[in-house]
Amino acid sequence: MWTPDGFFEQIYEETIARHRETAGGHSKEERRRQLRETLRTAIGTFAKADSVNEPELLERVDCGDYVRERVRLSVVPGLSFAAYVLVPKTRSARCPAVLAIHGHGYGSREIVGLQPDGTPDTEPPGIHQHFAVQLVKRGLVVIAPDVIGFGERMLHTDQGKDPRRNSSCYTMATHLLLYGKTLTGLRTAELLGALDYLAGREEIDPTRIGAMGFSGGALLSWACASLDERIRATVLTGFPGTFKGTIMEVYHCVDNYTPGLLAHAELPEWIGLIAPRALFVESATDDPIFPSQSAQAAIHSFRRQYEEEGAADRFASDTFEGVHEISGRKAYDWLAGTLSR
Repeated sequence: MWTPDGFFEQIYEETIARHRETAGGHSKEERRRQLRETLRTAIGTFAKADSVNEPELLERVDCGDYVRERVRLSVVPGLSFAAYVLVPKTRSARCPAVLAIHGHGYGSREIVGLQPDGTPDTEPPGIHQHFAVQLVKRGLVVIAPDVIGFGERMLHTDQGKDPRRNSSCYTMATHLLLYGKTLTGLRTAELLGALDYLAGREEIDPTRIGAMGFSGGALLSWACASLDERIRATVLTGFPGTFKGTIMEVYHCVDNYTPGLLAHAELPEWIGLIAPRALFVESATDDPIFPSQSAQAAIHSFRRQYEEEGAADRFASDTFEGVHEISGRKAYDWLAGTLSR
């Protein structure tokens, strides 16, 4: 009698009804334009230098069939970060490239085959599956920036804690909310700056750039791809679904919540801002935090949106048996093949 469940269900249903009404009053192009502007406003803006500050090469390591560089970049004044750049030794003069974005964990080292201290990871890969290495082995130049809040980029008060299990997401996100900004906005600003750097490298064909992200990294991948059309193809793994079936259903890190987004559209429509550019979605059958049922609902929505755009051949998906992890059994080759055309 006293439980508020029905009230919250009613709010959701009324909100979805308003989405349909609002969308019906605008052309598809106008609806997309408005959503993009809403996304920029919702995540917040950050000051940015006129150009990415001169990068500093920190190390260069021969890894056999590719070279791994580590560079220091600065995009938002007052902040700097490291990014690994993996360059295949056998490549065309101007080859495709990928912005690879890690999720919760110990940072970019987790996706380039290193331990938290920077030594080689000789153990079987964890849920991130060293996916940046998998991509460079397919002939792609890969940049893997350190996302703020993880690993070496945790706040001073969190340094010394196990970076595999801890982050500074909560403190950073809640503090930024008080300023009317979001951690997603800050992260996206830095990642798009890393994209600027990547696009300017001499090995790169700037017309063939993709993005791949896992979990929280997938959230950032869709935000970047929605706001920057230089990203021609995007892989989202361990993330897609509906707001109702994921972050409203299962406990999640606060960095997944952007104030006001659901008032304008459900998550599949937000991700659909990527269309008609290429999109691949990967989902595990037993993912406990981004449940498969929600992912399948989103996949159905994406397929419909791409068909309406006349771009059905630019959307693909894969559902594999597993938990919250990357598979890559189809995604890696799809991304390499899409960017090679």
